[in-house]
Amino acid sequence: MSYKYILNPKHFTFKEHLLNIQALFQATGETIHKARNELKTIAIEDNDYIVKSFKVPHLLNRFIYTFLKDSKAKKSYDNAIKIKDFTPKPIAYIEYYKSSLLEKSYFIAEKFNYNFTIREPLLDTNFINRNKIFEEFAAFTYALHQNNIFHLDYSPGNILIKKEKNGYDFKIVDINRMQFKELSLDERLENFNKLWANDSDMTIIIDKYAQLLNKDPQECIKKAIYYSQKHKNFKNFKKRLKGKRVVD
Repeated sequence: MSYKYILNPKHFTFKEHLLNIQALFQATGETIHKARNELKTIAIEDNDYIVKSFKVPHLLNRFIYTFLKDSKAKKSYDNAIKIKDFTPKPIAYIEYYKSSLLEKSYFIAEKFNYNFTIREPLLDTNFINRNKIFEEFAAFTYALHQNNIFHLDYSPGNILIKKEKNGYDFKIVDINRMQFKELSLDERLENFNKLWANDSDMTIIIDKYAQLLNKDPQECIKKAIYYSQKHKNFKNFKKRLKGKRVVD
């Protein structure tokens, strides 16, 4: 099996571990998420790393990711390099090929020791400092958008928050699906639609965001809630088709 990789030059001493990542992933580490892909925390030489193992694509996608498109692991790494101030520090990616087609791929980043995701204050009305968190989250999103960063899966589990002495530090993950472009007002506001926030929480977030953007808060709140509800309606429609429980 052949392989291809890029290692962040700042972490050149990681090369030996990178080339052995398949064995390390199978033998060690704590699984923190497992669905289509699997994420593990792996300790190497007194440092903790997050290793994302992407599932083996089906045959057509193996061909596409070999010859026509970058793999998800490569896109994760490339995007992390572009937005290094907004995401955990990227270490490397590596791709393994079988019969000249992409088989397995891994993306490695330093572990960001966060305290919670944006999901917790969105779900818990008694969460400490939730309004402050929402306002700082609005400022973080504003910074993303001002840097022409458009996360296509800007959902609660992908927004990590670390409590600092005077506020909160935010990082985004699951970054293989992103666009880099100047955003219209509607694109900016629609980017909040996957939070699954209620109207009250969305109002707090968007009011602060609109102030930073120097736009009319009421107009922005109205649009953001519209996009949020539209997304909820679509997701609930799909759940009904599958006979699943609908969540407002």
